Amino acid sequence: MLPKLSLSLVTLLAVLSLAAGVQAADAQVRTWTDSTGQYRVRAAFLELKDGRVWLKKMDGSTVGVPLDRLSAADQGWVARQTEAPAQGTTAVSGEWLTFRGPNRDGKSPDQGLLKEWPEGGPKRLWKVSDIGKGWSGVAVAGGTVYVTGDVDDQLMLFAFDLDGQLKWKVDNGDKCDHGGYSGARATPTIDGSNLYLLSGNGRLGCFDARSGAARWSKDAREFGGSCGGWGYAESVLISGDWAMFKPGGERCIVALDKQTGEPAWTSRDFSAGPEYSSCLAVTHGGIPQIITGTNQGLVSVRAGSGEVLWKNGFAAGNTANCPTPVYSDGYVFWANGYGKGGICMKLDDNGGASEAYTTRDMDCHHGGYIIDNGHIYGNDGGAWKCLDLKTGDKKWAERAVGKGSVCWADGMLYLFSEENGEAALASCSPAGLEIKGKLKVDGEGPSWAHPVVIGSRLYLRYDKNLYCFDVKAR
Repeated sequence: MLPKLSLSLVTLLAVLSLAAGVQAADAQVRTWTDSTGQYRVRAAFLELKDGRVWLKKMDGSTVGVPLDRLSAADQGWVARQTEAPAQGTTAVSGEWLTFRGPNRDGKSPDQGLLKEWPEGGPKRLWKVSDIGKGWSGVAVAGGTVYVTGDVDDQLMLFAFDLDGQLKWKVDNGDKCDHGGYSGARATPTIDGSNLYLLSGNGRLGCFDARSGAARWSKDAREFGGSCGGWGYAESVLISGDWAMFKPGGERCIVALDKQTGEPAWTSRDFSAGPEYSSCLAVTHGGIPQIITGTNQGLVSVRAGSGEVLWKNGFAAGNTANCPTPVYSDGYVFWANGYGKGGICMKLDDNGGASEAYTTRDMDCHHGGYIIDNGHIYGNDGGAWKCLDLKTGDKKWAERAVGKGSVCWADGMLYLFSEENGEAALASCSPAGLEIKGKLKVDGEGPSWAHPVVIGSRLYLRYDKNLYCFDVKAR
């Protein structure tokens, strides 16, 4: 049972959330969550003083929140910010705690970045060439870069410092060969001192993020799950006290106690294959819900009980449903490849949803999509497109770096081709796509890892290689 919130804290967080659409100037803007996981707000960290975390709201005013009323992840983040950095480490602002970033929307809080790249791209800080085969992206927290890869017969988890030097590595079971594609799938998820990683074979491991020591593990088969054709590929979602993933089957979504691994609750009255989409936590109309894609389409369940709030069979039976849904301004957008396209759902204040539209103009295979200022930016086959979020109307279609993935930071798009290692910096505007620089990295085969921009750095993973570039404006 969730702890009861004081009226003052509920009022405080409600006031904070009213300003969620305004851009703050502070470089440490992030999403803050209360200890129940029900309330979230965008604000910038100022200081820790007298047991209160002082935040700069999106309207520019300040407020103090009791430290013990924040989530464990937020408390850990504050602790790291208020500690003196270890000698020899590089101080950077911001953290990228999981797949597609703090809100699973592919958007970075970074500011003060290059608006145009020099010839050949921004300065390369380092390259690591022995992380094993894989398509997973990076997580960055506490001065550490985490990434996974298949090495020999094991799925390996690597931790590097911000200079690209190996801190430690551990395995999370056997590598996954499902579907003839050997390679790491999921991106690690960081929550305070814990790291969570789901293997392609369904082993969910919890590790000490500082040392790599194993803390606990579960297997999807314990919950009646079975591997899809290409194995498990989702990244673990942390929301409140729960670590969530999809084993699939009768208990499609499972929430575990994030500290112990013991089951907390499961979805009910919904049976589906897990497919490859990661879960998304959304609170709308005061109702916390977990939204995800499956082989039976989209589903939303009430966080804490697993009750189905709404579902939609769009993309049911598709060859594969890979991208993670994204939420903005009361709308949930989900698009898939193999000729399927996208669907947009409008949420109501009672926990339900209605179909706003479907579109064939966003046939997105793996690369995800960005919502910014009421517009969707993503890949449609070999083209990049911009759609109106609420209507689906196409604003433009342009060729850039071919089919691939995308990240947003400081008003710009970072495009990354899945075919040839080419990345590009581009404008983010419904008026059109303007390329502001390109670079190329080495690798073989398809590249499905998403680019990451955090701490004024761009991380690109291609095949067995991990690159880090300096994208800070001078």
